[in-house]
Amino acid sequence: MTRLIVAAGGGGDAVAAAMLHAALYGDEGRAVILTYAWDRLLIDPLPGPRGADSFTGLEPVTQSVWSVPAEAQPIAPAGSTLPRLAANLPHTLALLDPHHGAEGITRQLEELVSHLAPASIDLLDVGGDILAQGDEPTLKSPLADALTLAACCQVNAPIRLLVAGPGLDGEISPDDLRPLLGPLVHTFTAEDVEAIGSILEWHPSEATAMLAATARGARGICEVRDAGLPVPLTDEGPTVHEVDLDDAVSRNSLARAIMTTATLDEAEAYSREICGFSEIDYERNKAAWLTERPPTKLDPDDVLSRLDQFQSEARARGVTHTTFRHLTEALNLNGSQRDELRRLLINSRPDQYDAPLWSIGA
Repeated sequence: MTRLIVAAGGGGDAVAAAMLHAALYGDEGRAVILTYAWDRLLIDPLPGPRGADSFTGLEPVTQSVWSVPAEAQPIAPAGSTLPRLAANLPHTLALLDPHHGAEGITRQLEELVSHLAPASIDLLDVGGDILAQGDEPTLKSPLADALTLAACCQVNAPIRLLVAGPGLDGEISPDDLRPLLGPLVHTFTAEDVEAIGSILEWHPSEATAMLAATARGARGICEVRDAGLPVPLTDEGPTVHEVDLDDAVSRNSLARAIMTTATLDEAEAYSREICGFSEIDYERNKAAWLTERPPTKLDPDDVLSRLDQFQSEARARGVTHTTFRHLTEALNLNGSQRDELRRLLINSRPDQYDAPLWSIGA
């Protein structure tokens, strides 16, 4: 029995998909998780998502779908967490490729449904920005979710939309999401998090890290992203809700607009028109800025001194936790130094490691 899970937002959602499969379907065997190779600049210095031509070692599944085995490699200078995820998850990761627009993703889904005859199809979004209208001032990354939503609603197969961790992506507040959510499907527990092992020790996803942290009992305010968005960690954090797929499409202006797009550029143009921006433009601008920054060496004493200052200011803002991605940016380090920073902090102050988040000391 094969289950298909479409991860709306990329690698982080793919990790959550593995948690979901273990929680809902137990030991049924391997699922196929269809996910983007879109790791943002922390992992991949190239803006936007990667397609099949950015990898070596992919394996064909259907005419337009490729799986990403552990042996696959991104072609430099591209980067991707998918091969490492494939090595650490008991599932097949298939590459969701948006370069042919929503039409291309629809074709991928139709081929997979025909090839796999899956027992179920779940579309999973961590955070809930898949329910955005497009004009929310806190919206940061609507395009990936809108593309998957636009494709899923055109496939002639029953697809269940699930939102995990309402509000944990910092893009739509839990208060705004609450009336949009349908029945509670599951509440993740610490035991569910064990299904993904140590993946969140190295994977940079912030929303899925907070999903796991709330499942383990973390509560408070977590500061995330380069802008330092405050995200509440509450009892709602580890929940998974079903949402009517048609209702989501009716709400999501961008998804409706891009249904017949045949290229990523075309979909991106609609994002600029409807949302006022493109997240890939943001990545392009940030990538250009990062290339102008001289490389810095991580000096432990200096880093710990700046950490103390950051934590003092964060506590004054009511912050209780943060992510290592945000700490890397807040301490003015390069994204490639995230792992080195993480090791330094955990080794220096292990009592503040509230896995997989960093607890702001009292």
